[in-house]
Amino acid sequence: MVGACIAVFLLAVFYEGMKIARECLLRKSQVNIRYNSMPVPGPNGVMLIETHKTVGHSPLFFRQQMLSLPHIFQTLLHVVQVVVSYFLMLIFMTYNGYLCIAVAVGAGTGYFLFSWKKAVVVDITEHCH
Repeated sequence: MVGACIAVFLLAVFYEGMKIARECLLRKSQVNIRYNSMPVPGPNGVMLIETHKTVGHSPLFFRQQMLSLPHIFQTLLHVVQVVVSYFLMLIFMTYNGYLCIAVAVGAGTGYFLFSWKKAVVVDITEHCH
């Protein structure tokens, strides 16, 4: 039982680390959005600054991005993350107190170790929490 609790603890830490790693990889592979500013005449002769964002890629670029190596790698990591999250959920649903504590403490430890790198406050793609 002690070995199972240690394995579940490490699996929960791994899950939290994988979430942050996927976010870091996604941030590195995203398209850079440029913001352009231009002066425009406003009321009473005051010059205003209008800002708009440009991406500068054609629709063909986005079709090519879907089949890119970074996107395929992100997809595989997503599948692994979902499988691990379902394993943790099923382990917790055994209602074994020791295993439930191992999941909770592992998730907390993983969050403590990795979340300081997190870029967003709310993760809308989170499956488990």
